[in-house]
Amino acid sequence: MTRASRNTPAAELSCEVCGMMPEPPRTRLTVANVAVMLPIELLVHALVVETHLPYVAKVLVLTLTATVLVIWVAEPSAARLLRGWLHAPALHRRRTLDAAPALWRARTVLRDEPGSLEKVTGSLARNGVNILGLHVHPVPGGVLDEFVLSAPGSMGERELLDALRDGGGAAPHAWPTTALAMADGQTKALSLAARIAEAPTELPLAVAELLRARIVPPSDVSAAVAGGGAVLKIPTAWHGPIVFARPGEPFTPAESARAHRLAELAEVLAHKTTPATPN
Repeated sequence: MTRASRNTPAAELSCEVCGMMPEPPRTRLTVANVAVMLPIELLVHALVVETHLPYVAKVLVLTLTATVLVIWVAEPSAARLLRGWLHAPALHRRRTLDAAPALWRARTVLRDEPGSLEKVTGSLARNGVNILGLHVHPVPGGVLDEFVLSAPGSMGERELLDALRDGGGAAPHAWPTTALAMADGQTKALSLAARIAEAPTELPLAVAELLRARIVPPSDVSAAVAGGGAVLKIPTAWHGPIVFARPGEPFTPAESARAHRLAELAEVLAHKTTPATPN
């Protein structure tokens, strides 16, 4: 079976399940049928009129011939020869949607040294990717940068990961997201709760994103407290206490409450997914 070229209307608009094309606009279909059928009709009429058949026989021959030509020749020929013109409005809408920017969440590890962030942002910019949000988490061996990105619609996950690697990023990950990633605090908390519900181990990064804070390693807690910045400790039974710091901006009671509720959600889900120990 021959596969349609990726650049043809059939490849762009055919249903992935049934392989059928969408119904073209009625006006365009009528014009296409007339354009294909009219020359054939004129030729058939000229041939039949020149014969010596009785008038009724001529009418019957013309009627049957026109019907067969419309069903078996005109419509299939119009659909095949003028496919691009027939489906031009649908093709334009599809290509407009494909070219529209897409939102992505991305995560990669960078070296904790000057110029690392500039290098990865330059690599993204060269590929037409715009950074809408950025959060940095200290991790062993560097920093974990989390991005909210607006990328060209034609750019896939592989191209985005390649751009992060070209910028010096290690172990990059990317996944599609929505405008909720840029939403207000309450909506953002619900979005992060859904993220934790899918993967409870995401709790530390999710809370850090919610609070716009950094995760403090256990060895640096005393220094963070002594430094005078805002510090928030979230106790968890399965992960141990997690400490977050945010210099220059105290944590509000609402932020603390949201962070504790997310921790409770992760703890409940982790407990449910842990297999019971046989007696």
